[in-house]
Amino acid sequence: MSGSTDRMPRLLALVPYLLARPGIRIEDAARDFGVTARQLRRDLELLWMCGLPGYGPGDLIDLSFEGDTVTVTFDAGMNRPLRLTGGEATALLVALRAVAETPGVVDTDAVHRAIAKIEAAAGQAQPSGVVVGLAVREGEKTAATRRVVQNALRAGRALRIRYYTASRDQITERTVDPMRLLIVQAVGYLEAWCRRAEGVRLFRLDRIDEVEVLDERAAPPPTARPTDISDGVFRARPGQPEAQLVLEPDARWVAEYYPCEELAELDGGRLRVRMRYGDESWMVRLVLGLGGDARVESPPELAEAVRSRAAAALERARHLPATLGQ
Repeated sequence: MSGSTDRMPRLLALVPYLLARPGIRIEDAARDFGVTARQLRRDLELLWMCGLPGYGPGDLIDLSFEGDTVTVTFDAGMNRPLRLTGGEATALLVALRAVAETPGVVDTDAVHRAIAKIEAAAGQAQPSGVVVGLAVREGEKTAATRRVVQNALRAGRALRIRYYTASRDQITERTVDPMRLLIVQAVGYLEAWCRRAEGVRLFRLDRIDEVEVLDERAAPPPTARPTDISDGVFRARPGQPEAQLVLEPDARWVAEYYPCEELAELDGGRLRVRMRYGDESWMVRLVLGLGGDARVESPPELAEAVRSRAAAALERARHLPATLGQ
């Protein structure tokens, strides 16, 4: 019997497979997919009901049967196998590892099997500005942090963390009382009462440099309330400026790492993003750090700040002593 978790990938692969093999015998196709001929016929009957919005004649996938053979006569755009880009594979791996290590997941074996399959296929993934190997290593470090946090939550212990705040480009030491772990848009967060800020805060797990479980009990005050994340982790504030950037292919990771209001694909693999920021100096550092792979389209004051900071850096570099290799 074919379960839904096996059937969906098979349905996605069937149309491009059949397009490459017009007139293939149903039994041969079934053997390639590891199912019975009866199951494959059921899959083909379901494909007949799939297609483009409108779902009328000319919109649905169309198949032609002759004897025990089948041919696709209209593919509804499903004309190539599903392939993950490097960035997509990385994001999926990180999210699956987070799920696998989250208490309460029913079938962790299935999750680990999916991870193994994606890791095996990741070597064939198309690049999209993200280095899969590096991102996976970062995912492993984050997973180790998550395990420590989970142990603290189970034991009801406080934590001491060393945390990087990207908006201020600042590293701080904090003692926190863990409340829960969250996964929002494939990113893991620790929600905790921060004794330094005297309030509930969300800490991205991948920005926790060091974490230590303390002997003292975690004791969030009675006034501590879980964060409402129904509209996402980040909420726009009145008057908060927006930047519109054009990212080259090697800088597309920015849209995966930072929350963006809007994305638009451009020619040549470039991406236009619109993102809010609270600190202009942080946004200037981000753009400069991307070198020539990011261009500010708006606002003009941000573009001018980037130009001024770059010009000042070049001027300082002119007065630096030459190294021996020059």
